[in-house]
Amino acid sequence: MSSAYPHLVWDWNGTLLDDLDLIVTSTNVAFASVGGPAVTADEHRVRFRRPIADYYAEVLGRAVDEAAFGQLDKIFHEAYLDGLTTCALAHDAVDAMSSWPGSQSLLSMWFHEDLVPTVHTYGLTKHFLRVDGLRTEVGGDRKAESLTRHLVELGLDGRDVVLIGDSLDDAEAALSVGGRAVLYTGGLTDAARLRASGHPVAETLTEAVALAHSN
Repeated sequence: MSSAYPHLVWDWNGTLLDDLDLIVTSTNVAFASVGGPAVTADEHRVRFRRPIADYYAEVLGRAVDEAAFGQLDKIFHEAYLDGLTTCALAHDAVDAMSSWPGSQSLLSMWFHEDLVPTVHTYGLTKHFLRVDGLRTEVGGDRKAESLTRHLVELGLDGRDVVLIGDSLDDAEAALSVGGRAVLYTGGLTDAARLRASGHPVAETLTEAVALAHSN
């Protein structure tokens, strides 16, 4: 069976990398720094969205301007890097990547300078035509613009792309370039939210690849 979408773009955090617990812990470190409440993993999965400043504002109950978000983002990433060695790949990540018959790349909204060596440490670099992370000093924005740049660098038309990710923002990014998305329930977003979006939804990465390959 041949795929109508010969190029697969993978998301990283919450998709190939099983880092939900670390993200929630690091988010709570950031919230605590300004006297905010702690969130549980389930609460995070229900409420998280991009721009992340909007999510922070909702939880903290007050506006989060650019300067305030920059400080919270810095605290979050410091805590995240401190705990990164505790994270493993999703249990079927390697099998899922190996089962895709076409080309693959990786696009993350995590910082590029941290992403590239981390992907290499997990032994995954060989699977990807290109690995791109965020090339700014502050994160938190939507993915669509980054996906557009990623595909330009690859010389690909968005209509020839399927993206596997764990967030509604991943799906919106894929639609913005004329591609499509398969959403994975094992990551950072509540499964009910993903299913309500109308996009194909998978409970495992191998199932996600199968859906990407067959639709």
